[in-house]
Amino acid sequence: MAAQQKDISHGKRAAFQVLAGGSAGFLEVCIMQPLDVVKTRIQIQATPARSGPALGELHYNGVFDCFAKMYRNEGITSYWKGIMPPILAETPKRAIKFLVFEQTKPLFQFGSPTPTPLTFSLAGLTAGTLEAIAVNPFEVVKVAQQADRQKKMLSTFAVAKGIIKQDGLGFRGLNKGITATMGRNGVFNMVYFGFYHSVKNVVPEYKESHLEFMRKVTIGFLAGTLACFVNIPFDVAKSRIQGPQPVPGQIKYRGTLSSMGIVYREEGFRALYKGLVPKIMRLGPGGAILLLVFEYSYDYLLHNYS
Repeated sequence: MAAQQKDISHGKRAAFQVLAGGSAGFLEVCIMQPLDVVKTRIQIQATPARSGPALGELHYNGVFDCFAKMYRNEGITSYWKGIMPPILAETPKRAIKFLVFEQTKPLFQFGSPTPTPLTFSLAGLTAGTLEAIAVNPFEVVKVAQQADRQKKMLSTFAVAKGIIKQDGLGFRGLNKGITATMGRNGVFNMVYFGFYHSVKNVVPEYKESHLEFMRKVTIGFLAGTLACFVNIPFDVAKSRIQGPQPVPGQIKYRGTLSSMGIVYREEGFRALYKGLVPKIMRLGPGGAILLLVFEYSYDYLLHNYS
């Protein structure tokens, strides 16, 4: 009977992790999507000084210039281009991320009675890699929508149908750039979870609720920011692989490392960090939102429904 109760308790805990993670992902993407669109636009354009204007279209000279030009040429709704794939993907994506992270922590304790920084990092790497496999098709559709500068937006279904019709479901179609997505998400979550939980366990807690909230917000923001610095070359490679190629009909960006090499040789080291500012603007506060919504939602579910 005790074992059965334990099993039920474990199942409920996993279900709460799924619900809290999905809620956190949905809220975060709705708030931060405009910065993701700007990040993608900046990443997919080549550096004019060396490569000329990207696809003969308008060039963006930074985050606020991109926001302004998108508003003038495409309208305010363009800030949420490609929103449906993340909404459809973020709930299961974040649910997978937090569920896998929480469930794999014991596997990476390696005999230690309590989780170590290595435990958090390896569990985060595992969670990020698995979520990447699940969401990569949505990422391909999202990038295609975000790269489209036409004022009239195509539906998510129409874009996905076009990709499948032209390139299929494989590594040239709906699953292109999967290794770059795995590298991006795996590295990000390794740093993100490793930093957040390790620092949170070291920095003393506050008795005052508002100070404790700010402590977690600050650590979450720093975790998301640091992870952005580490993983952005993978993000640039992913955007180049999944976005429109410089010459229609010719695939220039194929593999993750080869794409990084091309960007470095043709545009310089700084080009590997394109889109860093909007990425930090999104995933710094976004990282804090995600972890805090998960923690408070999870605690609420445990206290009220267990």
